Amino acid sequence: MLSRVLSEDRLVGGRVRLRQPLYGFRTAIDPVLLAAAVPVEAGEAVLEAGLGTGAAALALLARVPEARVVGIERDAELAEIARANAGLNAAEDRLAVLCGDLADRTTQRAAASLGPFRHAMANPPFFRGGTAPPDPLRRAAAHEEAEAPLSLWVSVLARRLLPRGTLTLILPPERLAEALAACAATGVGSVVLFPLWPRAGQPARRLIMQGVKGGRAPLRLSAGLVLHEGDGFTDEAQAVLRDGDALRLG
Repeated sequence: MLSRVLSEDRLVGGRVRLRQPLYGFRTAIDPVLLAAAVPVEAGEAVLEAGLGTGAAALALLARVPEARVVGIERDAELAEIARANAGLNAAEDRLAVLCGDLADRTTQRAAASLGPFRHAMANPPFFRGGTAPPDPLRRAAAHEEAEAPLSLWVSVLARRLLPRGTLTLILPPERLAEALAACAATGVGSVVLFPLWPRAGQPARRLIMQGVKGGRAPLRLSAGLVLHEGDGFTDEAQAVLRDGDALRLG
């Protein structure tokens, strides 16, 4: 039985219904931007680590209904909510939820059995221990890194990818060096960095990083996306967040 009070919200211009905890972890725009960056096509499968309540997976499926997502979530209540959200969006047969620890071999084998995967994605926890708020609910909202380091997230996802498959992450810039090292160690190359600028002229607080398993092209820095202007989102950001357009990283 759930111990968290839930709210129901809408994403992607109302195309995704998302129940999520009213307090603690709350989805923002990061999962929608992450999902928009995955170059998935009809019939392909995507592996997501850190599924949460299913925001990124359901946003992706709203854009490409013929795709399939397998999500790993260690929090049993969030996994239960994600399953319910799949039903709420008529996606039970397209979103498989695995409740387990990413570092656990049993969980990894269960995910592998539901592949193969052409793509993998994650909005991994990025606050290191001790830097996030002390309150447990606020800590969840702050996306604190637990026992599994970022390198493990990259390694597990990369191992499950088909050759030439893509790995897509959304991260703060301060974790970039670690993420690039993890990609290099697991054979993920041809990396593209896509900054997300809060406003024109302001430093990026997030970036999308996408690499290709077995890719050998040099690192590329994209022009990125400016998110806000005036009192709202830019037209380019609205096309992704409201209209459900794909995000072209090149």
